[in-house]
Amino acid sequence: MISMEERERSLAGHAIKSAASRGRKFPEKADDKRLCFQKDKDRIIHSKAFRRLDKKTQVFMAGSGDHYRTRLTHTLEVAQISRDIARRLNLNEDLCEAIALAHDLGHPPFGHAGEEALNEIMEAYGSNFEHNEQSRRIVETLEKNYPDFEGLNLSFEVLDGLIKHQTAFDQHGKKFEKAAHLEAQAVNLADEIAYTNHDIDDGLRSGLITIDDLGHLKLWRTAEKRIQKNYGNSLKKDILISRVISEIMSMMVEDLCMEARRNIQKNHIKTSTDAQNFKGTIVKFSGPMQKIIKRMRAFLYNDFYMNPKIVKVTDRGKKMIKKVFAHYLKNPEKFPHGKPDPIKIKDYIAGMTDSFLIKEYNKL
Repeated sequence: MISMEERERSLAGHAIKSAASRGRKFPEKADDKRLCFQKDKDRIIHSKAFRRLDKKTQVFMAGSGDHYRTRLTHTLEVAQISRDIARRLNLNEDLCEAIALAHDLGHPPFGHAGEEALNEIMEAYGSNFEHNEQSRRIVETLEKNYPDFEGLNLSFEVLDGLIKHQTAFDQHGKKFEKAAHLEAQAVNLADEIAYTNHDIDDGLRSGLITIDDLGHLKLWRTAEKRIQKNYGNSLKKDILISRVISEIMSMMVEDLCMEARRNIQKNHIKTSTDAQNFKGTIVKFSGPMQKIIKRMRAFLYNDFYMNPKIVKVTDRGKKMIKKVFAHYLKNPEKFPHGKPDPIKIKDYIAGMTDSFLIKEYNKL
């Protein structure tokens, strides 16, 4: 029988292998049943922070509709897409999945609006709030599941992927001393593919945008023509939306995989060290695809995310977060975790679900 380590040896030379992991902050005995990135994945899935994602906003407030994405379903979609990309590029699927599963653990209630609220609060104390950094704080410190260490004691490769997670809306353009490894770069793009497409899907199903609104977007037009060629013009609306969204995702994945292969060959990327020392991004969309996606993101921002019906809810969420924070600071006896300070309160609120934050607001 082929061992798990032997299977990993068949990965590309520039992939990260478990045997080459830099290990963990607190050394642990090797597990003969699971490789280190498999163990990381399992620890993330069984964490309390992961379970809370089910009740956190993606675009629509959690609980506002049975079929809208939550932060948890978004995370699962990112994990699935990242594994697909890893498989095509012969990268480490387990490492990609572990990073994907943990990448949004630090998101507060009410999505990016909640993140803005906490950042505005923390700036007054000479600090800031950024959900990627909070994700790392959760897995390194805030989860309390083990007797020998705080956090989940994840491998350094997963932690590196979390702190270097970048998309068009997350830490865009931030510079690091070393580039993210290719698995982390694959997760970055999987995140963009996931939210771009499922936000269109949720927007259409909500009625806040329509199929006619998307007609000027090249990706939508191209995908819709392909679907109509295969199935005709009489598909029901829900089925048409599902098939077109699926086709767009396939087009985006195929484009980035082709571009990544070209970049790997052109820049002589032979090892994971080569990838991290390279001054630039290896796993990315082609130039033409980047332009097309940029127009689609601009449409989503202006016509969907900034829709008054969405902004009204998220603005209310921001106000509630700020009032709950101020209340704990002014009434320390009401804070449930000992003597409060801004960091403790920030951590507590960031971990709340949408519904729990509203409950606390109404109670306090």
